[in-house]
Amino acid sequence: MATVEKINVAVPAEVAAIVREAVDAGEFASSSEVVGEALLAWSRMRGGPEHAAGDLRSAWQAALNDSTQSVSAEDVLDRLESKYAAMGHATGSDT
Repeated sequence: MATVEKINVAVPAEVAAIVREAVDAGEFASSSEVVGEALLAWSRMRGGPEHAAGDLRSAWQAALNDSTQSVSAEDVLDRLESKYAAMGHATGSDT
């Protein structure tokens, strides 16, 4: 488990309200979690293009290693056209 260090941070009232809303909505268990996740995202963003390129490489490699059967774009578009055509007929619209 990571070592936790407690610090005090002053934020504008608008930011405090956003943090409270996220906790009240159940998105996070505590304001510390909200701030911690925001700081991690900020830290990754500060990593610059090199960090982003590394993330992209990792995602690309994961996609290459994925054994899930692929579907062609043409098949996806055909299915979508059929789906929305059927929905149009069901609602009486022919768009």
